[in-house]
Amino acid sequence: MKRLIFTITICLAASFGFAQSTPADSAQNTTDTTTHKKHVKVKLGFGDDVTQVNINNDEPDTTYHAHKAPGFSFGVTFSRIDLGFATLIDNGSFTLSDKNKFLSYRQWKTSNFGFDVLQFGYRFNSAFKIYVSGGFDWTHIRLRNDITIQRNAPVLTYVQDSIHFSKNRFSSTYLRIPLSFYYRSHEDDRGNYFRLVAGPEIGILLNGRVKQISEENGKQKFNDDYHFAKLRKGVFVRMGYGIMGLYAKYYFNDMFENSPDQKGLRNFSFGLTFGF
Repeated sequence: MKRLIFTITICLAASFGFAQSTPADSAQNTTDTTTHKKHVKVKLGFGDDVTQVNINNDEPDTTYHAHKAPGFSFGVTFSRIDLGFATLIDNGSFTLSDKNKFLSYRQWKTSNFGFDVLQFGYRFNSAFKIYVSGGFDWTHIRLRNDITIQRNAPVLTYVQDSIHFSKNRFSSTYLRIPLSFYYRSHEDDRGNYFRLVAGPEIGILLNGRVKQISEENGKQKFNDDYHFAKLRKGVFVRMGYGIMGLYAKYYFNDMFENSPDQKGLRNFSFGLTFGF
Protein backbone atom coordinates (compact mmCIF):
# COMPACT_ATOMS: atom_id res chain seq x y z
CA MET A 1 0.00 0.00 0.00
CA LYS A 2 2.86 2.41 0.80
CA ARG A 3 4.40 1.77 -2.61
CA LEU A 4 1.04 2.34 -4.33
CA ILE A 5 0.46 5.62 -2.48
CA PHE A 6 4.04 6.79 -3.19
CA THR A 7 3.76 5.95 -6.90
CA ILE A 8 0.43 7.75 -7.29
CA THR A 9 1.74 10.82 -5.47
CA ILE A 10 4.82 11.02 -7.72
CA CYS A 11 2.71 10.59 -10.87
CA LEU A 12 0.28 13.29 -9.80
CA ALA A 13 3.10 15.67 -8.94
CA ALA A 14 4.69 15.06 -12.33
CA SER A 15 1.37 15.57 -14.12
CA PHE A 16 0.81 18.82 -12.25
CA GLY A 17 4.28 20.01 -13.20
CA PHE A 18 3.73 19.28 -16.90
CA ALA A 19 0.36 20.99 -16.74
CA GLN A 20 2.08 24.22 -15.70
CA SER A 21 4.32 24.35 -18.79
CA THR A 22 3.48 27.10 -21.23
CA PRO A 23 2.73 26.72 -24.94
CA ALA A 24 6.08 28.43 -25.65
CA ASP A 25 7.89 25.70 -23.73
CA SER A 26 6.05 23.05 -25.70
CA ALA A 27 6.88 24.73 -28.97
CA GLN A 28 10.55 24.94 -28.02
CA ASN A 29 10.73 21.19 -27.44
CA THR A 30 8.81 20.26 -30.59
CA THR A 31 10.75 19.02 -33.63
CA ASP A 32 9.73 18.88 -37.25
CA THR A 33 9.33 15.14 -37.00
CA THR A 34 6.21 15.58 -34.84
CA THR A 35 4.31 16.83 -37.90
CA HIS A 36 4.43 13.29 -39.23
CA LYS A 37 2.81 11.79 -36.15
CA LYS A 38 -0.84 10.91 -36.19
CA HIS A 39 -2.75 12.64 -33.43
CA VAL A 40 -5.23 10.30 -31.74
CA LYS A 41 -7.70 11.11 -28.97
CA VAL A 42 -9.14 8.08 -27.14
CA LYS A 43 -12.31 8.51 -25.05
CA LEU A 44 -12.79 6.02 -22.21
CA GLY A 45 -16.60 6.10 -22.45
CA PHE A 46 -19.20 8.41 -23.96
CA GLY A 47 -20.04 12.05 -23.31
CA ASP A 48 -17.97 15.22 -22.94
CA ASP A 49 -16.98 14.58 -19.31
CA VAL A 50 -15.28 11.19 -19.71
CA THR A 51 -11.53 10.73 -19.46
CA GLN A 52 -9.66 11.34 -22.72
CA VAL A 53 -6.17 10.19 -23.62
CA ASN A 54 -4.21 12.19 -26.20
CA ILE A 55 -1.65 10.19 -28.19
CA ASN A 56 1.14 11.96 -30.11
CA ASN A 57 -0.49 15.33 -29.44
CA ASP A 58 1.95 18.12 -28.60
CA GLU A 59 -0.71 20.84 -28.59
CA PRO A 60 -1.96 22.18 -25.27
CA ASP A 61 -4.76 19.99 -23.88
CA THR A 62 -8.01 21.96 -23.82
CA THR A 63 -10.19 19.07 -22.70
CA TYR A 64 -11.03 20.69 -19.36
CA HIS A 65 -11.09 24.28 -20.54
CA ALA A 66 -14.02 24.08 -22.95
CA HIS A 67 -17.46 25.30 -21.94
CA LYS A 68 -19.22 21.96 -22.12
CA ALA A 69 -22.78 21.54 -23.30
CA PRO A 70 -25.44 19.74 -21.25
CA GLY A 71 -25.59 15.97 -21.59
CA PHE A 72 -24.99 12.53 -20.11
CA SER A 73 -21.63 10.81 -19.80
CA PHE A 74 -20.41 7.40 -18.68
CA GLY A 75 -16.95 5.91 -18.61
CA VAL A 76 -13.80 4.70 -16.90
CA THR A 77 -11.93 7.16 -14.72
CA PHE A 78 -9.09 7.36 -12.20
CA SER A 79 -9.99 10.37 -10.16
CA ARG A 80 -11.00 11.75 -6.76
CA ILE A 81 -7.91 10.16 -5.23
CA ASP A 82 -8.12 10.69 -1.45
CA LEU A 83 -5.02 10.47 0.71
CA GLY A 84 -5.44 11.48 4.33
CA PHE A 85 -5.92 10.59 7.97
CA ALA A 86 -8.64 8.55 9.66
CA THR A 87 -9.95 9.48 13.11
CA LEU A 88 -12.20 7.50 15.46
CA ILE A 89 -14.98 9.44 17.16
CA ASP A 90 -16.38 7.73 20.25
CA ASN A 91 -19.91 9.02 20.94
CA GLY A 92 -18.93 12.52 19.89
CA SER A 93 -15.52 12.52 21.56
CA PHE A 94 -12.04 12.18 20.05
CA THR A 95 -11.01 10.35 23.25
CA LEU A 96 -11.76 6.64 23.29
CA SER A 97 -13.94 5.33 26.13
CA ASP A 98 -12.68 2.63 28.51
CA LYS A 99 -14.45 -0.08 26.50
CA ASN A 100 -12.60 1.00 23.37
CA LYS A 101 -9.16 1.72 24.84
CA PHE A 102 -7.82 -1.44 23.17
CA LEU A 103 -8.30 0.38 19.84
CA SER A 104 -5.86 3.13 20.87
CA TYR A 105 -4.04 4.11 17.68
CA ARG A 106 -1.21 6.20 16.28
CA GLN A 107 -2.94 9.22 14.73
CA TRP A 108 -0.20 10.11 12.24
CA LYS A 109 -0.03 6.52 10.96
CA THR A 110 -3.77 5.88 10.78
CA SER A 111 -4.74 6.61 7.20
CA ASN A 112 -7.51 6.72 4.63
CA PHE A 113 -6.94 6.08 0.94
CA GLY A 114 -9.41 5.74 -1.93
CA PHE A 115 -10.22 6.52 -5.56
CA ASP A 116 -12.99 6.19 -8.16
CA VAL A 117 -12.82 3.98 -11.26
CA LEU A 118 -16.26 4.45 -12.90
CA GLN A 119 -18.72 7.32 -13.14
CA PHE A 120 -22.08 8.15 -14.71
CA GLY A 121 -23.46 11.67 -14.68
CA TYR A 122 -25.31 14.55 -16.26
CA ARG A 123 -23.94 18.04 -16.90
CA PHE A 124 -26.46 20.88 -16.69
CA ASN A 125 -24.07 23.62 -17.85
CA SER A 126 -20.38 24.53 -17.77
CA ALA A 127 -20.53 25.19 -14.01
CA PHE A 128 -22.71 22.43 -12.56
CA LYS A 129 -23.09 18.67 -12.95
CA ILE A 130 -24.24 15.66 -10.93
CA TYR A 131 -22.81 12.15 -11.11
CA VAL A 132 -22.69 8.81 -9.31
CA SER A 133 -19.39 6.95 -9.25
CA GLY A 134 -17.86 3.75 -7.95
CA GLY A 135 -14.46 3.06 -6.44
CA PHE A 136 -12.54 1.67 -3.49
CA ASP A 137 -11.77 3.01 -0.02
CA TRP A 138 -9.32 1.75 2.62
CA THR A 139 -9.04 2.69 6.30
CA HIS A 140 -5.85 1.58 8.10
CA ILE A 141 -5.83 1.85 11.91
CA ARG A 142 -2.29 1.60 13.33
CA LEU A 143 -2.81 0.09 16.79
CA ARG A 144 -0.54 1.09 19.68
CA ASN A 145 -1.08 -2.00 21.83
CA ASP A 146 0.34 -5.49 21.34
CA ILE A 147 -3.02 -7.16 20.82
CA THR A 148 -4.62 -9.38 18.21
CA ILE A 149 -8.21 -8.75 17.12
CA GLN A 150 -9.93 -12.14 17.01
CA ARG A 151 -11.56 -13.68 13.94
CA ASN A 152 -14.99 -15.33 13.96
CA ALA A 153 -15.82 -13.93 17.40
CA PRO A 154 -19.44 -13.19 18.44
CA VAL A 155 -18.46 -9.56 19.18
CA LEU A 156 -15.33 -7.49 18.48
CA THR A 157 -12.80 -9.24 20.73
CA TYR A 158 -9.05 -9.13 21.26
CA VAL A 159 -6.32 -10.98 23.14
CA GLN A 160 -3.26 -9.42 24.77
CA ASP A 161 -0.04 -10.76 23.23
CA SER A 162 3.23 -11.40 25.02
CA ILE A 163 5.31 -10.33 22.01
CA HIS A 164 5.90 -6.85 20.60
CA PHE A 165 4.62 -5.91 17.14
CA SER A 166 6.62 -3.40 15.14
CA LYS A 167 3.45 -3.04 13.05
CA ASN A 168 -0.07 -3.87 14.16
CA ARG A 169 -2.56 -2.62 11.57
CA PHE A 170 -6.33 -3.10 11.65
CA SER A 171 -7.91 -2.33 8.26
CA SER A 172 -11.16 -2.29 6.32
CA THR A 173 -11.78 -2.21 2.57
CA TYR A 174 -15.01 -0.85 1.12
CA LEU A 175 -16.58 -0.44 -2.29
CA ARG A 176 -17.59 3.22 -2.23
CA ILE A 177 -20.50 4.68 -4.19
CA PRO A 178 -20.77 8.47 -3.83
CA LEU A 179 -23.42 10.73 -5.36
CA SER A 180 -21.65 13.99 -6.21
CA PHE A 181 -23.00 17.49 -6.75
CA TYR A 182 -20.26 19.36 -8.58
CA TYR A 183 -19.75 23.12 -8.98
CA ARG A 184 -16.87 24.94 -10.69
CA SER A 185 -16.11 28.64 -10.98
CA HIS A 186 -15.01 30.56 -14.06
CA GLU A 187 -11.49 29.91 -15.29
CA ASP A 188 -8.66 32.24 -14.43
CA ASP A 189 -5.90 33.37 -16.80
CA ARG A 190 -4.06 30.07 -16.35
CA GLY A 191 -7.10 27.95 -17.18
CA ASN A 192 -7.65 26.76 -13.59
CA TYR A 193 -10.75 27.18 -11.46
CA PHE A 194 -12.16 26.57 -7.99
CA ARG A 195 -14.23 23.39 -7.51
CA LEU A 196 -16.63 22.30 -4.81
CA VAL A 197 -18.04 18.76 -4.70
CA ALA A 198 -20.31 17.36 -1.97
CA GLY A 199 -22.93 14.69 -1.45
CA PRO A 200 -23.87 11.41 0.24
CA GLU A 201 -21.84 8.21 0.04
CA ILE A 202 -22.54 4.57 0.82
CA GLY A 203 -19.93 1.85 1.28
CA ILE A 204 -20.19 -1.92 0.94
CA LEU A 205 -17.71 -3.94 3.01
CA LEU A 206 -15.31 -6.04 0.95
CA ASN A 207 -12.87 -7.19 3.60
CA GLY A 208 -11.36 -6.66 7.02
CA ARG A 209 -7.73 -7.44 7.81
CA VAL A 210 -5.20 -7.57 10.63
CA LYS A 211 -1.56 -7.22 9.54
CA GLN A 212 1.19 -7.75 12.09
CA ILE A 213 4.98 -7.73 11.98
CA SER A 214 7.12 -9.08 14.83
CA GLU A 215 10.57 -10.62 15.29
CA GLU A 216 9.04 -13.84 16.60
CA ASN A 217 6.43 -14.45 13.88
CA GLY A 218 7.59 -12.27 10.99
CA LYS A 219 4.82 -10.85 8.80
CA GLN A 220 1.29 -12.20 9.32
CA LYS A 221 -2.08 -11.33 7.76
CA PHE A 222 -5.52 -12.41 8.98
CA ASN A 223 -8.73 -11.75 7.03
CA ASP A 224 -12.25 -11.55 8.45
CA ASP A 225 -15.14 -9.10 8.54
CA TYR A 226 -14.21 -8.24 12.17
CA HIS A 227 -17.72 -6.90 12.69
CA PHE A 228 -17.09 -3.91 10.43
CA ALA A 229 -20.42 -2.47 9.25
CA LYS A 230 -21.56 -4.31 6.12
CA LEU A 231 -23.11 -1.09 4.80
CA ARG A 232 -21.89 2.32 5.88
CA LYS A 233 -23.57 5.64 5.14
CA GLY A 234 -22.03 9.07 5.23
CA VAL A 235 -21.38 12.40 3.55
CA PHE A 236 -18.32 13.96 1.96
CA VAL A 237 -17.05 17.31 0.71
CA ARG A 238 -14.15 18.13 -1.60
CA MET A 239 -12.89 21.57 -2.55
CA GLY A 240 -9.84 22.78 -4.35
CA TYR A 241 -8.13 24.69 -7.10
CA GLY A 242 -6.66 23.01 -10.18
CA ILE A 243 -6.12 19.27 -9.77
CA MET A 244 -5.50 19.39 -6.01
CA GLY A 245 -7.72 20.08 -3.01
CA LEU A 246 -8.94 19.02 0.43
CA TYR A 247 -11.56 16.46 1.42
CA ALA A 248 -13.47 15.34 4.50
CA LYS A 249 -15.78 12.36 5.05
CA TYR A 250 -18.00 11.43 7.97
CA TYR A 251 -20.06 8.25 8.40
CA PHE A 252 -23.31 8.37 10.33
CA ASN A 253 -23.56 4.73 11.29
CA ASP A 254 -21.22 2.90 13.68
CA MET A 255 -17.94 1.43 12.42
CA PHE A 256 -18.83 -1.95 13.92
CA GLU A 257 -22.11 -3.85 14.09
CA ASN A 258 -23.41 -6.59 16.41
CA SER A 259 -20.85 -5.48 18.98
CA PRO A 260 -22.58 -3.50 21.78
CA ASP A 261 -19.41 -2.11 23.41
CA GLN A 262 -18.55 -0.29 20.17
CA LYS A 263 -21.94 1.41 19.84
CA GLY A 264 -21.41 5.07 18.90
CA LEU A 265 -17.88 4.56 17.55
CA ARG A 266 -17.67 6.26 14.15
CA ASN A 267 -15.17 7.17 11.44
CA PHE A 268 -14.11 10.62 10.28
CA SER A 269 -11.47 11.08 7.55
CA PHE A 270 -9.79 14.15 6.05
CA GLY A 271 -6.79 15.01 3.90
CA LEU A 272 -5.70 15.79 0.35
CA THR A 273 -7.62 14.91 -2.78
CA PHE A 274 -6.33 14.83 -6.36
CA GLY A 275 -8.04 14.80 -9.74
CA PHE A 276 -11.57 16.15 -9.35
